[in-house]
Amino acid sequence: MTEHPTSFERPQPGVDPTDPRGALLRSPAPPPAHGAEASAALPLQARSGDPASEAPVAQAGNSTTGRTGTTGNNKDMGMNPAGTGPEHSQPAAAEPDTHRPRPVPEGVPVQPGGEGERSSQSGDERRSGQGLPPGRPTPMRRDGDRLRFVGAATRRIARGIDLDEIVMGLCRATVPTFSDAILVYLRDPLPVGDERPTGPLVLRLRRSDRIPQQERDLEDGILPVPVPENPTELDGLGTELCEVQPGSALAEVLRGVRPVFTDTPAAHAALPELLGEGCEFAVPSGRRAILAPLRGRRRVIGAALFLRRPDRIPFDPDDLLVAAQLATHSALGIDKAVLYGREAYIADELQRTMLPETLPRPTGVRLASRYLPAAETARVGGDWYDAIPLPGSRVALVVGDVMGHSMTSAAIMGQLRTTAQTLAGLDLPPQEVLHHLDEQAQRLGTDRMATCLYAVYDPVSHRITIANAGHPPPVLLHLGGRAEVLRVPPGAPIGVGGVDFEAVELDAPAGATLLLYTDGLVESRLRDVWTGIEQLREKLAATAQLTGPDHPPPLEALCDEVLDMLGPGDRDDDIALLAARFDGIAPSDVAYWFLEPEDAAPGRARRLARRALSRWGMEDLTDSVELLVSEVVTNAVRYATRPVTLRLLRTDVLRCEVGDDVPQLPRLRQARATDEGGRGLYLVNRLARRWGATRLSTGKVVWFELNRG
Repeated sequence: MTEHPTSFERPQPGVDPTDPRGALLRSPAPPPAHGAEASAALPLQARSGDPASEAPVAQAGNSTTGRTGTTGNNKDMGMNPAGTGPEHSQPAAAEPDTHRPRPVPEGVPVQPGGEGERSSQSGDERRSGQGLPPGRPTPMRRDGDRLRFVGAATRRIARGIDLDEIVMGLCRATVPTFSDAILVYLRDPLPVGDERPTGPLVLRLRRSDRIPQQERDLEDGILPVPVPENPTELDGLGTELCEVQPGSALAEVLRGVRPVFTDTPAAHAALPELLGEGCEFAVPSGRRAILAPLRGRRRVIGAALFLRRPDRIPFDPDDLLVAAQLATHSALGIDKAVLYGREAYIADELQRTMLPETLPRPTGVRLASRYLPAAETARVGGDWYDAIPLPGSRVALVVGDVMGHSMTSAAIMGQLRTTAQTLAGLDLPPQEVLHHLDEQAQRLGTDRMATCLYAVYDPVSHRITIANAGHPPPVLLHLGGRAEVLRVPPGAPIGVGGVDFEAVELDAPAGATLLLYTDGLVESRLRDVWTGIEQLREKLAATAQLTGPDHPPPLEALCDEVLDMLGPGDRDDDIALLAARFDGIAPSDVAYWFLEPEDAAPGRARRLARRALSRWGMEDLTDSVELLVSEVVTNAVRYATRPVTLRLLRTDVLRCEVGDDVPQLPRLRQARATDEGGRGLYLVNRLARRWGATRLSTGKVVWFELNRG
């Protein structure tokens, strides 16, 4: 770190250069002179005790001595060695490297000799202070060294963004340059923001560092310092937890805020409470330990203990200022890290609750998903995906993108997702779902824009119906390895208002994979959206070739491969990805009938179900199926005005669906002993694996499932 003289340090006219207050000033350029008389007219200024002070006056050949300062001192003070022109100016010609000692202000230790003398000292001597003549300084003895160290250490601490990084930065910056060991205690739990802590003050040992690093960042100005190979008693210090008792010596030291030497009575009495009984005797005697409270914005949040080994020179009073700076920067950084951690936790929880925790497992389709935030500092966004089971073994696949990556975008996304789930439960066509989402977005605000793609897959008919609202088109990967971008009407984004949405029905062959995604996957500053879509299509085709034409790639591995197409710096937006593998239901596993709403319908339903089970080899379920089908069909026929539908599906379970044109949903109730009815759903609830009722646009469907045995 170079120290440049400030404006008030410039030489003033009439100032005597021998004045000790001018030790940091450059003397103005002397007027031109000739010969030895000019040299003799400028006397040498030397430190007390410096051999140069006893030297005779310089001869004519060394007349430039009065114009150039000591080389080592100029380097230390960051001053222009020429000193003959304006600040930072260069001399017109090279001058001899001569020595002009400067007066020393009172109270400043005597500085060592030139560069060669300093470099001749070994690393151990520089570190421990041994082997140096009396009066010679050691590292951290000079104010310039302390400033450089504090600057480098605070920069290292400031690099951290979370709690562990900041505490590690403090430890790595101080050991071994400033101390041989450090113990960092933090409050447990740490208060967040303006929270008022409750309960006793408990300090937990967050980190201790006793292993000095051999290499330091030269850019930070910290030089490598050798360390002793033999461990000492410093390696056994520290307890995990420490409860600070009110009014105790440790509480008084922490309340004082300022760092103190542990040889003071108050700090010495606080050591047993902090380190544990008996551990205070392991602390080196003398001024070789500093206890520094860590005070955040509003309260003390911990303490740091700096320790030096007995073979190293003790701390001096100026080192208390260094410890205070380190403690202040660390405490403020920890305060900010705790606040950042809480905000990150809120963002993660918000995003997690806005997205489905687990995907459903509907019949005839397998699902996989991924979500990536825009960046580590922007953990929430407006992208979402969803899979909603529908009546008739169908499933709705939804993916959307609200403009922006803020908390507001995430909140709007949550409202639109909830609205989509509600509309899907009404079994509305895809285009109607988008129309109602558009109205909801307009009610939320005038600038609430979003894109959305809504698809409904029917595993029985092997068809998929898709409606689009300004979203990138989906990509369909066929079983043979061919990938195609589906042609769906683009539509206008949600929130525009006054537009119609169009739906298209396409084939969904068994073994095919449909990929729904947001624009963050295919669009960035490096490529436009259509280039990204083409790269995605090629990536899917190349991935399918690895597993062969008859075996589709696994869904989870396929999602990972798709995300691998993003290179470094190739992502500017959050990404939502939903992959659906269409297995479908074979026609031979489906039985479907229409029943007239008449009294004979329950008996006919029992006979049809018995034949289907016999054909599928599931006779062991005949009694249960006949009983439950009879009860459900009886309830439907009682109120229906149009034909009742009965469908049996054979998958990993046996599913039965009964539909009618009455929108009222049945409710399970406890029948009284005198009631003649009301026990049908009770039997269904007792015998079926699962059951439910779903309202349709044309009525309702009551369904139940049985294990295949």
